[in-house]
Amino acid sequence: MCTVTFLPSEKGAMIVSNRDERHDRAQALEPASYKFRNGSLVFPKDPEAGGTWIVMHENKNAGVLLNGAHEPHESKPPYRRSRGLILLDIIQEEFPVEGFQNISLQGIEPFTAIIWTANTLFECIWDGQEKHLLQLDHERPHIWSSVTLYNKPVRDQRKAWLKAWLISNPEPDLQEIISFHQFAGEGDVKNDLLMNRDNDLFTVSITGMQVSDDHAEMVYLDFRNGKTANFQLNFKQSLLTRS
Repeated sequence: MCTVTFLPSEKGAMIVSNRDERHDRAQALEPASYKFRNGSLVFPKDPEAGGTWIVMHENKNAGVLLNGAHEPHESKPPYRRSRGLILLDIIQEEFPVEGFQNISLQGIEPFTAIIWTANTLFECIWDGQEKHLLQLDHERPHIWSSVTLYNKPVRDQRKAWLKAWLISNPEPDLQEIISFHQFAGEGDVKNDLLMNRDNDLFTVSITGMQVSDDHAEMVYLDFRNGKTANFQLNFKQSLLTRS
């Protein structure tokens, strides 16, 4: 939930997320399909709160979460509800942007949600006091890094890495952008995309989604157990398969 890349594809979009967590955080459950009131959602689950940082819906909506808003904030728990549960609340709505606009966020820690819906890209930010909604250009790449972990020079540097990588890889597929998330950097283990800060805080997983007109795919790399999971979602039949 700490580094997110969006790339347009020929028939939709690709979204990839690195999750950076402390060593004592419970290991997430690999992606699975869960029934909600408005259909099936596929996501890796945080076993502590039951929420997630990345999710795709059988109605073609998809979303990913980053901690923090525009600027670093002081965490003041307890909070009313997990941000990962808020993401599920938003994405299961037919119109998730309206879900963001209508949901009460008082008592929720600041976050940034990147929402893909109806072939449109939105950035939904809650700064602890106000909501901020911005429609982004879905025909060009974007990269975000959580302000709670990465200062502006590092965030700008990562934008430069992506720009340079795309010059050499102008039409990447999902596996290639996942590889970028795994290997991009300059040898600074504390700030490379696959990061490690004294084995206390490190990248625990990479999750990639590709959403097109008739299907979606989620690939999950869990670095704690060395396993990879893959889900295919067929929109025409609302059929989920696991491999």
